[in-house]
Amino acid sequence: MKEEKQAAHAAILLGAALVLALSFLLTAVGQAWQCQAVQCSGEAEPTMLVPVGKTVGIKLFSHGVMVVGLEEIATAQGSYSPAKESGLKVGDIITQLDGQQVDTIEEVEEILRQQSGETLSVTALRSGRRMEVTAEAAPCLADGSYKLGAWVRDSMAGIGTVTWYDPATGRFCALGHGINDVDTSLLMPLKTGSIMSATVTSAVVGSSGHPGQLHGTFDLTRDLGSLTENTDCGVFGQLNEAIEGEALPVAQRSQVSTGAAAIHCNVDGDEVREYCVEILRLYPAAASETRNLLIQVTDPDLLEATGGIVQGMSGSPILQDGRLVGAVTHVLVNDPTRGYGILAETMLDACGG
Repeated sequence: MKEEKQAAHAAILLGAALVLALSFLLTAVGQAWQCQAVQCSGEAEPTMLVPVGKTVGIKLFSHGVMVVGLEEIATAQGSYSPAKESGLKVGDIITQLDGQQVDTIEEVEEILRQQSGETLSVTALRSGRRMEVTAEAAPCLADGSYKLGAWVRDSMAGIGTVTWYDPATGRFCALGHGINDVDTSLLMPLKTGSIMSATVTSAVVGSSGHPGQLHGTFDLTRDLGSLTENTDCGVFGQLNEAIEGEALPVAQRSQVSTGAAAIHCNVDGDEVREYCVEILRLYPAAASETRNLLIQVTDPDLLEATGGIVQGMSGSPILQDGRLVGAVTHVLVNDPTRGYGILAETMLDACGG
């Protein structure tokens, strides 16, 4: 079996039209949690959350290992892929080999060494459904090791932005979209994860056809909080320490309008600033779960610093009329001054609010 341990490019592109406003690097490097925040919709008292806008380092370790590629193994009897012949496909998540739980590449390698070509039972998830297959690892002609002929991934790490903090519970949400595998575009199954303090060291200015990007350094000595859920509408977790700031009411969809608004983001050092934007459009509720708003950066300082929305700004909170509206999620590739946002109430729905 081949391993994938080296870092890949930070930019995660979604087609030619837009990209996630998230900067993620692949590395070789869960308890269940349900958000208890109450939606303001239909309630006398709105949910009160602290807008954050701070850039953080994010690392995620998967539940199981994700198959991100299939490859034939050269053996003395010819070339073939045991994984492919067993019925495994790209995007499958291998959770057990020979009855043993596997969450890391190292665990997979150790089981293959122990079995030395014996027929293995393989338990995997495909589109959330459990499946069972058998595979017999092939002895590689080059080094004699036994391999399945599958590239797998067990973790991801990168830079993103914390959207909000709940002072009543210590919970937080970041990104406004899920952490997806760069090769398969599928949501990474979360086992454990954390956020770390980060400092933005530079910003690559975005231009038409070339999305910009934040670069930063992580403080690897201390975690700020733990990740508990990776959803299509954001990552959620628990902070170790409180974040100071004024709590604002979460806006209902009916309270959001086109026109002037603001975002909080961290594009230099560790300073969070407020920048002017305009909400150009509010999409119908059924249009998209994560693209609820179309926004445009109008602030001259932010345009000079980044060209608009760049990767790493995913999760930057959007504010309007003293309310927390949502978060920045995507940038339009052909116009980095514009991008999409998700409503805060949509984010709350995703975590059971």
